Amino acid sequence: MPVGLDVDLLRSFVAIAEEKSFTRAAARVGRTQSAISLQMQRLEGVLGQTVIVRGKGGSVELNSEGHYLLGRARELLALNDDIMRSMHATPVHGTVRLGIPAELSARYLPRILNGFSQAAPAVEVEVEVAASCFLTLKLKNAELDLALLREGLEPRQWPAAEIWRSSVKWITSDTHRQHLRDPLPLSIAPADCPWRPSESNECLWHGMVIRALEQAGRGYRVVSTSATTQGMMAAAQAGLAVTNTLADDRLPEGLRIVRADEGLPALPECRYLMLKAREPRQPATDMLAAQVHDVFGGIANLDP
Repeated sequence: MPVGLDVDLLRSFVAIAEEKSFTRAAARVGRTQSAISLQMQRLEGVLGQTVIVRGKGGSVELNSEGHYLLGRARELLALNDDIMRSMHATPVHGTVRLGIPAELSARYLPRILNGFSQAAPAVEVEVEVAASCFLTLKLKNAELDLALLREGLEPRQWPAAEIWRSSVKWITSDTHRQHLRDPLPLSIAPADCPWRPSESNECLWHGMVIRALEQAGRGYRVVSTSATTQGMMAAAQAGLAVTNTLADDRLPEGLRIVRADEGLPALPECRYLMLKAREPRQPATDMLAAQVHDVFGGIANLDP
């Protein structure tokens, strides 16, 4: 069996290397100078070679082996300290409430929950999967601790951070040619948002599609409406209409993205935000927010 390295010896060695003095290193680690000297003798005995060179006037330098050891010792000490902090950390308990749009849930929610369960195994996550406008209402009513929303549907004057963005693509059937018809048959979200009766209640997704067609001078007719992506996709699969979805969504069998040269106008980019409740349950909410960032690969500052 290989001989193990004593982290106490490595900690004293790093202190000597950084302080360039046995005296200052001894004060830093809370030992006497003679004890530090004995530790270095033991360390060099375990390693089988010299790593510290004492100069005139009490100066201390590292040789090439010492410089190599210094880098690896810092790595080992950082890992040791991280393990100890994790093992001694107070477990977080309780419940945290997350809202996520339906169009993001299938791909990203399992990854968020899996990572969070490892970071906070004693915390229960209550998940609400719904349209962004409904999640906005739940957030305002203090029924969510953390919400992911489509930009444009967030409450006014509410701290938010962008976590992800995607282009939006037209979707049509593999076997039908509905995307070539004029007027264009559409399967889209309902025109009115039932969860925002006191505000301008046009569905943002619906309005985006209609404006793109009207600006391009393309005729259309709505043949199917659904509040869910699955419902809109079903109409396209049946050959009744074309629809649209986020560019990186996995398409059901029988559907494809409409090519740029097939005559439909480009749709604008879609952005998603992360918002905390006014009084979120902590520290679970911050831990969950950190996991969302890990999944989406973003960096945000949610402070007002």
